[in-house]
Amino acid sequence: MFPVKPRVYIDGKDGTTGLQIYERLGGRSDIELLLIDEAKRKDPAERKKLMDAADIVFLCLPDAAAAEAVELVENPNTRIIDASTAHRTASGWVYGFPELGPEQKAAIQTSRRVANPGCHATGFLSTAAPLVKLGILPRDYPVAVYSLTGYSGGGKKMIAQYGDTDRGTEFDAPRIYGLSLRHKHLPEMQKIAGLEFAPVFNPVVDDYYKGMATTILLQNRLLHGQPSAEEICGALAEFYQGQTFVKVVPFGTNDSLLSANKMAGKDTLEINVCGNQEQTMVTALFDNLGKGASGAAVQNMNLMLGFKETAGLTL
Repeated sequence: MFPVKPRVYIDGKDGTTGLQIYERLGGRSDIELLLIDEAKRKDPAERKKLMDAADIVFLCLPDAAAAEAVELVENPNTRIIDASTAHRTASGWVYGFPELGPEQKAAIQTSRRVANPGCHATGFLSTAAPLVKLGILPRDYPVAVYSLTGYSGGGKKMIAQYGDTDRGTEFDAPRIYGLSLRHKHLPEMQKIAGLEFAPVFNPVVDDYYKGMATTILLQNRLLHGQPSAEEICGALAEFYQGQTFVKVVPFGTNDSLLSANKMAGKDTLEINVCGNQEQTMVTALFDNLGKGASGAAVQNMNLMLGFKETAGLTL
């Protein structure tokens, strides 16, 4: 049982993700936000006191700090949503993507430890994971994925770089990164999708603030049943039927351009399937700060506290 107003603490409120969570929670009357004295925000004892007093704690910290923060918590009733990479494939943690199936949502609702998905991983898993579950995408398929993101996904340092009036001309064009092909989201992308091999993943950052377009490219002849792009669209639409936060655009709706910032400012995700009988392109459009981070974290909190899933979120 929770008190009339569940107590919520954001550890790392001053980071990009923490600030976005605070914006979504700050005006709500159904929770009590616990705030740390700014002079003590790095004091382990003060943080521990607030975490032990909270019903829900959001960890908006670097990986190592998030792992350390979990160890500070002694109250067995404190439930944690970790926005870092630290626990996304860890034993005892539930992956916080409720649309992956009713069993996933049920696990989030009852869990005391929820790992919020990575932004690129959210886009990839929204398309690849259902196709594996449906038996369309073979588990040993050589998946390739590219993902465009606004620069807010890089946090305060990157936001400052792009906002610098004296920045170099390289910031004016798309920039490919993760060149070692060992991006930190890959372990969760492979594990949660149920793939035998990690996908080849190409992230790209561009000169716009927020919004993502994550795309997988498929050779239909290598898929089970050799479905057409239109049939793949139908299968995904059926998988997500009735979902509030993930929608599949009817096949043929988009025949010209997809904008990576289309869903900026929203906490929902849109899937577009394009292609023909031989080849398919599946693109997830969403806000890297919304369904890709803070919006997803608040959605998970709503589920864990028994609130309306959409409370405080923008559809």
